[in-house]
Amino acid sequence: MRTLFKNAVVCIITLQARAVLRKYKPRVVAVTGSVGKTSTKDAIYAVLAKSYRVRKSEKSFNSEIGLPLTILGAPNAWSNPIRWLTNIVDGLFLILFDAPYPEWLVLEVGADRPGDIRSLAGWLPVDIAIITRLPEVPVHVEFFDSPEAVIEEKASLIDAIKPGGTLALFADDPRTLGLQHRLPAPDAKIITFGFAEGTDVRGEHITLLKEKGGEGWPIGMTATITCGGVSLPLEVAGAVGPHAFLPALAAAAVGRALDKELGDIVGALESYDPPPGRMRLLPGIKGALIIDDTYNASPAATIAALDTLAMIAPKGRKVFAIGDMLELGRHSVEEHRKVGAHAAQTANLLVTVGFRARDIAAAALDNGMPDNNILQFEDSGKAGRELQNLIGEGDCILVKGSQSIRMERVVEELMQEPEQAERLLVRQDAEWKKR
Repeated sequence: MRTLFKNAVVCIITLQARAVLRKYKPRVVAVTGSVGKTSTKDAIYAVLAKSYRVRKSEKSFNSEIGLPLTILGAPNAWSNPIRWLTNIVDGLFLILFDAPYPEWLVLEVGADRPGDIRSLAGWLPVDIAIITRLPEVPVHVEFFDSPEAVIEEKASLIDAIKPGGTLALFADDPRTLGLQHRLPAPDAKIITFGFAEGTDVRGEHITLLKEKGGEGWPIGMTATITCGGVSLPLEVAGAVGPHAFLPALAAAAVGRALDKELGDIVGALESYDPPPGRMRLLPGIKGALIIDDTYNASPAATIAALDTLAMIAPKGRKVFAIGDMLELGRHSVEEHRKVGAHAAQTANLLVTVGFRARDIAAAALDNGMPDNNILQFEDSGKAGRELQNLIGEGDCILVKGSQSIRMERVVEELMQEPEQAERLLVRQDAEWKKR
């Protein structure tokens, strides 16, 4: 019965979303990829919102339910049938009567199962499509025949680009850049972004941003953006790591597609605030620093997060708290072991949470990490409480894991101001708190 109700709701709100698009004709930016979609969507919103009326996907509304809800401007009603009925009535009002509507929609597009994006591309008219990194073993690969099938599904978004539209590709990833030949729309153009030589929108000289005087913990990143022969510095506060800077480059590519001046783009990005759980810097107890990357975890993103941890020189230890990486299917053991081997070369203390993460611990041990520096737990809350007693002044703690492992609970136990958890951490709404 529950599945039947969900399918009926999805069908109704999708039909309503299509009708709303036909009526109001907003311009659409759609973001897909396997890494950094939400951060990229938020950065693009910052650039567009300076000049237009814009709506973006809330949080990570990128599913068969979330995307129509964004188009309709409606909240997720979860399992409340009355609230779903209200959403449907509100959608009918949008269709039947004239109402203020955004000039631009910035939509995050995900693919949990085969056909998710392909079906969407049949009815969503896209002006600008952005494809971020497509790693060798992407998240959700468990539900596809192969990693290549995931890439093909993500590439289906290109089919939705309107004539004269733009495709923005992450140039550092050969799998993403290789999608240039897929562009079918007449008069469409391609813009590349990344750190690679020859990229249309290029990031250079990325360094950690510290408080005045250069002492203490990092407070963000600084880099130079080069585009159209012009180079300007940009600071991104509150997050660290080269991959956490890429959303700004993708947003600059969107600005470039709209012929905006680089100075205006950089000025708009000053208001970009990296979303919770994506390499966010948080003060911890006992003078520690937390790198909160708990939104989700894929192998590529986890390795990138460890590389960022390696860039930081704490007075204390480097601590890596990692939960299971889910939906990897037959690749699970191998990918968890790769992370463990990398952690052995990067972290001083390893804390794993979950059954699959035991392979991370085993590989770290095999690669030289002392046994007494490896702790294993089945519950994230317990891991966080134990870490309270173990961390000391000057420690830097990187926390990561797939959504259902709930590694934000580790962060909440360790953060200096847990009363700010609702504002600073992921999955703090009532429905998630029940789980």
